Amino acid sequence: MSEYLCSMIAHLTLGNTNFERSRQLKKLIDEGKIRLGGNKNLKIYGTLQCKSGMKMKTANRVFFQSEKEATEAGYRPCGHCMRQGYLVWKTGGARLRHK
Repeated sequence: MSEYLCSMIAHLTLGNTNFERSRQLKKLIDEGKIRLGGNKNLKIYGTLQCKSGMKMKTANRVFFQSEKEATEAGYRPCGHCMRQGYLVWKTGGARLRHK
């Protein structure tokens, strides 16, 4: 699926049913095309195993291949699962890194 090579992927675009979405999601994870999850309303990204991320609504869930991709889309690191990155972001270090 070339449409999923690299850019933010909304969970609901992966299929019409929960089953289709979960199958496509697993495939993209296995292929390494998805490594991080994010909340499109809060503009936060984190690991796919994060407990906070697992609780969000499917409609708000997006996926990224890399931290660079997530930060370029305006997302910040999760304070729970990506604590070090979050602290760097909070102190303004992320802005310095990407200039």
